[in-house]
Amino acid sequence: MQRTVSCCFATLRQLRSIRRSVPSSVFQLLVVALVLSWLDYCNSLLINLPASLIQRLQSVQNAAARLIFNMRRSEHIIDVLISLHWLCVPEWIVFKVATLTYRALHGTAPRYMTSQSTRIADMSNRRRLRSASSNQLDVPSFRLPTVGNRTFPIAGAKVWNSLPDDVTSALSLSTFRRHLKSYLFRCCYNTNARTYSGNSGPHGGVAA
Repeated sequence: MQRTVSCCFATLRQLRSIRRSVPSSVFQLLVVALVLSWLDYCNSLLINLPASLIQRLQSVQNAAARLIFNMRRSEHIIDVLISLHWLCVPEWIVFKVATLTYRALHGTAPRYMTSQSTRIADMSNRRRLRSASSNQLDVPSFRLPTVGNRTFPIAGAKVWNSLPDDVTSALSLSTFRRHLKSYLFRCCYNTNARTYSGNSGPHGGVAA
C-alpha cells in the first residue's frame, strides 16, 4: 500500500505542473485515469483492513480533489467530494465488494466466485428462518477473524446483508450499481440524494 500511495502523490505532483495548460474537464479526467485508477485496482481486497491504512488511501483521494479545484490543504474537503460525486475510499471498497457479490449471484463473476455465495432461501435447513424470505446470504463460519473476515465468501456476504432490499433486488447490474452508489453516497455524506442517474462508477470515471 505504501508504494501505491507514494506513486499516487508523485503523479499528482507531475499533474500539478500542467494544471493551467489543459481545460478543467480534461484535467479531471487525467486525475481519474492516472491517480484514482491506482486506488481502484483490486481494491476489493482491502475490505476490513484497519482504518489507519485506509486513511492513507483517503489522503490520496482528498489530495486529488483539492488539485482539481486548486484548493489549499486547510480547506474543507467534504463539499468538494460531494460535488465530484466521489465515494470516500471505505464506501468505494464496499461498492466493489458488493458489485462482485452481485455478479457472483447472477453467474457473471469468475467461476471460482460463483460457488462461494449462497442465499439463505436456497438452503433447505434454514428455509424456516425469517431471513429466508429476503435476499440475505449465508455467512460462513471462520476461525481467524483477522484473515477469515476479509475472505470473499465472508466479507461479500456481510456487505450484501448490510444493504437494503431495494438495492439487492435490482434486476440488472447497471440498475444495481446506480442504486448501490446512491445508497452508499447517502451513507458516506449523510445526504438525502435520490437515485443517481449519472455514471455509476465510484468516482464517475472508473467502472467497478
